[in-house]
Amino acid sequence: MITLYHLNKSRSKRIIWLLEELGVDYQIEAFQRDKDTSLAPDALKAIHPLGKSPVIKDGDLVVAESGAITEYLIEKYAADRLAPARGSADYVQYLQWIHFAESSAMVPLLLKMFLQKDGAKTNFLQDYADGEALKVLTYLSQQLDGRRYLVGDTLSGADIMVYFVVDAVEQSGALAFFPVLESYLKQLRTHPNCQKAEQLEAELG
Repeated sequence: MITLYHLNKSRSKRIIWLLEELGVDYQIEAFQRDKDTSLAPDALKAIHPLGKSPVIKDGDLVVAESGAITEYLIEKYAADRLAPARGSADYVQYLQWIHFAESSAMVPLLLKMFLQKDGAKTNFLQDYADGEALKVLTYLSQQLDGRRYLVGDTLSGADIMVYFVVDAVEQSGALAFFPVLESYLKQLRTHPNCQKAEQLEAELG
């Protein structure tokens, strides 16, 4: 039995979708953000020293970081259907998209969110965050133009990772500026397990 330590309004939603796709037995232990600070509760530090989510426990193994969790779970439970063949060119693309989702894409989006929350005037950061966000979202849009999925013509862990990025853009109100990404998100949401993850996340949040 896999345990997912879930935090509301977090990257953990993509792991719920992945676990549903895998069809493995799992349970969710849910935590709530502090209403004033939006930070995770200290109780999560008992699961992992960083006190962040998602974290999974599979047997005696504890795994943090959603990209690592995605790679681990797919390699163990669904390497034949949610990832391209190892050694192929598609597999390299798959890895790049998994890491893109948590590096190039999320950094400027998080900066923009933090700057909005802070409300302070900046000399550099706002323009930097806006420029970087536009760059990565334009790049993602160009790569998806005319495509249903990021790698090949089938759902993979790369899509499940990037799903959270596009979902975050939608929540910011900016997705309408990227019609290709808007169509991509609609396509991902045709998957019943994506719908189940969104439903569960809403119930837990």
